[in-house]
Formats: sequence, C-alpha cells, structure tokens
Amino acid sequence: MPLPGFGVPGPVRTRPAPGAVHIPGWLSPERQRELVTACRGWARGPVPIRHTRLPRGGVMSVQTVCLGWHWQPYAYKRTADDVNGARVAEFPDWLVRLGRAALADAYEDATAGEGYTPDTALINFYDGQARMGMHQDKDERSSAPVVSLSIGDTCVFRFGNTESRNRPYTDIELASGDLFVFGGPSRFAYHGVTKVLPGTGDPATGLTSGRLNITMRVTGLE
Repeated sequence: MPLPGFGVPGPVRTRPAPGAVHIPGWLSPERQRELVTACRGWARGPVPIRHTRLPRGGVMSVQTVCLGWHWQPYAYKRTADDVNGARVAEFPDWLVRLGRAALADAYEDATAGEGYTPDTALINFYDGQARMGMHQDKDERSSAPVVSLSIGDTCVFRFGNTESRNRPYTDIELASGDLFVFGGPSRFAYHGVTKVLPGTGDPATGLTSGRLNITMRVTGLE
C-alpha cells in the first residue's frame, strides 16, 4: 500500500495531556478507504473478528481482530488459542511506516518516528451500541507510544489519568480520519469510549455504519 495520502494536520491539533496529541482529519478520504478494505480482509482471517470473552465470563461489546500478535486478556500470543488456534495475520511493513509518520506529525518532529516499530495492532469495530470501559494499555513490555486511528462514526473518547479510572479526564470527539497518539507521561493513562454517534460517518470511506479503531503498539516481545 502506498504511503502518501494523509490529511494536512495544520494548527488544529490539541494536547489533552503531556505526550497525548489529537490531530483531526489526519487520514485523507482515500487513505481511509484503503484501510477499510484492509480491515475487511483481516476480519475474515486467518483469525476472524470476534467479541472477546473476558476471564470472568463477560463478553466485550466491540469486535476485535489482531495483527502480529493476538491479544487475549490479558496477554499476547502468536496464536489465537481462544478463537481457532491459528496464527494471526502478519503486521505489514506499510503499517509500520504509517505509525512512524503518525508519530512524526503528532510530535512535530521528523525524527520522532525513527526506530518506532509497532509489531501488533488491535482493530476494534464498534456498532452503535458498543462501548469500551476505562482501561490501561499495559499488557505490553514496551512503553513506546500507542498510535490510534479512527474511521467511520464519531465516538466520545474519554482520556484520563495514569492513577485511576476516575477524574480528572477529558472527553474528546474522535471523528473519521482522526489520529490520536499517547506516549511519554500519558502512555499508561486510563482511557475508554463512552458512546458512538451513529450516522456521523461518511459512507464514502467504504464503512456505511459503525466505527473502526486501529491501535498500533510495540509489544516488546520476541
């Protein structure tokens, strides 16, 4: 997949916390369509998209498919032992380059993405009723930043503090094409999705309803 096709970040970025950056419209419509097509392919397998079952029996309302490493609460494995036992799809080089470009733009430093080599991505699909409770991304052994891309319906993203799920937190609307990066002092901040706003996405992206969220991480695993 060719790399060009980002939106123009411009001056509208926001920084809700140290190390956290939100850039609206970072992905161009063309890039969003390409990602939707790629996500549909990953959702079909080798490990199909599914609702993750939690250790205590609960089932997550979002549907998830993984690249590179399979996330199974609360660890990463090469094979999806909780689904079909297959090895997950490889993490593509073009997605590594996209992650590096995201960091360079988010931190306004051409060198910020150097050496950033994400090796897993969690791709979550939210329908109009799906939510994500406040949690930390802490199953990785690396503290490298998380790169999050949104496509489709707008959501209300709650970005909190590193100590607890409670206040202080900031509610941010993430729309189609938005980039959100959190690293440094905010790498282990609690965060979640409180609601999805149905009908706010553009069908021209190839996604007629719901929201796709692609989060790239560095596991630190061999």
